[in-house]
Amino acid sequence: MDTQSAIAAEAVYVRGIRANLHQFIQQAIQVFFVGLVIGMERNVLPVLSADFGVPKGSFLFLMSFVVSFGFVKGILNFVAGRLSERIGRKKVLMLGWLGALPIPFMILYAPSWGWIVAANIFLGINQGFAWSMTVTSKVDITRAEQRGFATGVNEFAGYAAVGIGGLATGYLAQIYGPREALFAFTLATTFIAATIASFFLKETLPWAKAESREHANAKHTGHRWPAGVSEHPGTWEVFTLVSFKHPTFRALCQAGVANKIADALLWVLFPIYLHDKGLGLVQIGWVTAVYGTVWGASQLLTGTLSDIIGRKVPIISGLWVLAAGIATVMLVEGMVAWTISAAIMGLGMALLYPNLIASVADIAHPNWRSSALGTYRYWRDTGYAIGAVLLGLVAQWGNDISKAFWVTALILVISGLLMALGASETHPSKNVHTVS
Repeated sequence: MDTQSAIAAEAVYVRGIRANLHQFIQQAIQVFFVGLVIGMERNVLPVLSADFGVPKGSFLFLMSFVVSFGFVKGILNFVAGRLSERIGRKKVLMLGWLGALPIPFMILYAPSWGWIVAANIFLGINQGFAWSMTVTSKVDITRAEQRGFATGVNEFAGYAAVGIGGLATGYLAQIYGPREALFAFTLATTFIAATIASFFLKETLPWAKAESREHANAKHTGHRWPAGVSEHPGTWEVFTLVSFKHPTFRALCQAGVANKIADALLWVLFPIYLHDKGLGLVQIGWVTAVYGTVWGASQLLTGTLSDIIGRKVPIISGLWVLAAGIATVMLVEGMVAWTISAAIMGLGMALLYPNLIASVADIAHPNWRSSALGTYRYWRDTGYAIGAVLLGLVAQWGNDISKAFWVTALILVISGLLMALGASETHPSKNVHTVS
């Protein structure tokens, strides 16, 4: 590209929320629909697992549908990041909606729990491709100092939808039956989202390329990128850098794993625990909706907070607040008390979740930022599978769900300590030097 063309491109691909407000809103709409798809599983499926042949007390077998989801989503997060740097963000997002199409039919006709496990492979495809691209696209079109707010809005829209989806399908299941409710809800959500994306979303990869040219022309201000990394690193180079070699990236990845271990607990065992305590589907739907909605809504504030004070303190605080909320579940009784516990857990998630993403984006070069985010999201969402196996075994041991809650709280406390000791502050205005 010649100099005049590069200048023209930079003028067209101006970063900033105000300059790209329409696309920013469209990406938020997309992640809302993605959240609805996963939200439909947060209430009805765990409680009614016996109808699909899962024996009572078989916690490891029950958690198997989260294992399949976590492994597939984790891997495809990384694939999506690399693929989007080649074919663009929008095409990868559309592949995600294509992957969602078999889910409602598999749930409707499932003769056994194995079909639900298989359906969650497709759910992993949907979430790995579609949710990943909404995050990446927002980062593409916003300025560095807006990333906390941008990721906060993204995760607000997604996780508010998770809560709404769980509550809505709880009501629909009571009226129409669980299979029919999940079928209609998921199919309608997928069709509407894919249609909107086809007509209204723009490709945002050109914005990332324009930012890369700024860096090449020495116009970039902020962090120096990690030393010893090539301008266009290969897949293995990015993966090993983010996973193991770079201390701050490594600390962020382990925190991501810990938070998804917690979410696996709250996805599957929390509804079962509440059901065993006598709550019905709608009551459980309200408690889990508070968790998802507080998580989602609070991110509008916690993402902005990190743009002001930095990323590290909110992340560490979030890990420990989440641990406190999980421990509180075991110490209280009654729907009101469990709802308050759910709100505490949602606040903890809100403090850490968008700011982990923003931290990775802060210190990744625009040429390989999508791959860095994909690597982080690989480890984070593999935490679902790790958590499902670990917590399933813990709950199975002695047939006691409460042990899984205490183990999860301990993991989160340790993760916060590792984050405090191992990570540097990444916010561009707080630390403009190379982050170790």
